[in-house]
Amino acid sequence: MTLIKSISGIRGTIGGAPGEALTPVDTVKFAAAFGTWIKSRKGKKVVIGRDARPSGEMVSQLVAATLKGLGLDVIDLGLSTTPTVEIAVVAEKAGGGIILTASHNPMQWNALKLLNEKGEFISGSDGAEVLNLAQAEKFDFASVEKLGSYKPNDTYLQKHINLILKHKLVDVKAIRNAKFKIAIDAVNSTGGIFVPHLLKALGVKKIVALYCEPNGKFPHNPEPLPEHLTVISKAVKKEKCDLGIVVDPDVDRLALIQEDGKPFGEEYTLVAVADYVLSKKKGNTVSNLSSTRALRDVTEQAGGQYYAAAVGEVNVVTKMKETKAVIGGEGNGGIILPDFHYGRDALIGIALFLTHLAKSKMKASELRKSYPAYFISKNKIELTPQINVDEVLEKIKSRYLSEKINTIDGVKIDFEKEKEWVHLRKSNTEPIIRIYAESQNEQKADQLAQRIIKDIKDIIK
Repeated sequence: MTLIKSISGIRGTIGGAPGEALTPVDTVKFAAAFGTWIKSRKGKKVVIGRDARPSGEMVSQLVAATLKGLGLDVIDLGLSTTPTVEIAVVAEKAGGGIILTASHNPMQWNALKLLNEKGEFISGSDGAEVLNLAQAEKFDFASVEKLGSYKPNDTYLQKHINLILKHKLVDVKAIRNAKFKIAIDAVNSTGGIFVPHLLKALGVKKIVALYCEPNGKFPHNPEPLPEHLTVISKAVKKEKCDLGIVVDPDVDRLALIQEDGKPFGEEYTLVAVADYVLSKKKGNTVSNLSSTRALRDVTEQAGGQYYAAAVGEVNVVTKMKETKAVIGGEGNGGIILPDFHYGRDALIGIALFLTHLAKSKMKASELRKSYPAYFISKNKIELTPQINVDEVLEKIKSRYLSEKINTIDGVKIDFEKEKEWVHLRKSNTEPIIRIYAESQNEQKADQLAQRIIKDIKDIIK
């Protein structure tokens, strides 16, 4: 059993002993801490919503009752998505929100992901405050006369879609005229409700639905990586679809399958959407340090400037605000469009990508080939308690002082001449060093990664 407490929320496996897993006791304790934090900021309402995993209803009931017990009014979207809850927090003028989802984790996991009054993930300092409140159990529950209220609200599916249809960069007419045939893999979570509704609203009439029953029984590993998407890849080819669309359980990550059955590349979801946005609106872009260089290339070609942020959505959003970026996100298929809202949103990503594909009059595979070709090699080194990771990273940095180095999140070394980079960072959840290396083909990326791994092993010895 596992329980992980962090500044962004609490997540764990269901069942087991309190303090060792995400039990009802832990759920109530953490919900009480967050509700207390909301009240300290004069908040009175909290929006909640969940993905379709089997524990969701139980966890949701515990959270809602706890917040009511603190005297807070709860607006429950029920089966929803992370970006939909983010939008609802602002629309309802709530003090914050809780999304009950373990994102791409397997079915036995669940989590409470925490939002502030802007519908954005809470900051590191705010998260630390919530953790301290939970640890100290500094809760003051309401008397019977001052208990909060509970209201279900199922209107935000349509409200979210209506906002997408109104966005100036979404061209419904172009999408309708393209007469796309699209396959969907929603991993039996809430994307099975939201994505078909969106596609129909965009004028897509031919839909091949795979795993769109929101029962939380994931048919494969729910992280939208190529090795988990073999069924939809075959279906796209067999059914002669123009595109395959894959979302994770809470619909904030978007992966695409080309008409030839090959992955478009999760890293390139953001690249393609950014390319379209930049063609209409000149400006800057942001992604995290472990994302492909292709976004930088596309941005500079469009006359903008690219900026890198530390890994984590809250860090990307902070950097986007600093640099007034017109689009940003992460290489895991997370698209953030600031004039829509500051959160990863697969639904607006789908609408923008389909607009781009329709207007380009290319096949998805042709569009993919129009972008710079890079490959990322992802590796890790297991750590022992005796290893001083900070010292290892410092020594790696000193070995490559002649190259461009970024230390905002671990160590990233840019080899500008070769158009290569390597990023080393300590995992927040596992005793490992992650080593990501990118080059212009798989062999070169693997060679660069192995070179750095050898350096690390030499230092450890």
